[in-house]
Amino acid sequence: MLELRPNCECCNRDLPADSTDARICTFECTFCADCVATRLQGVCPNCGGEFTVRPRRPAGKLAKYPPSTERVYKPEGCAAAA
Repeated sequence: MLELRPNCECCNRDLPADSTDARICTFECTFCADCVATRLQGVCPNCGGEFTVRPRRPAGKLAKYPPSTERVYKPEGCAAAA
């Protein structure tokens, strides 16, 4: 099950579970659409993978399967990619 991480690893922007701006790679590295397009040029700085739009969990399932609250913030990896 996807963790639905709460923030962008580059800019630390909040990405709630219902966000349409969240992007993930195959390892669930999570970034906002702006960082993926402008800083990362569509390539994950952690694994070299491509990004896709993160699916949104149906609201009725969020109580039983809540999103992660653990923030991952690695701006140093994004600076190297820019």
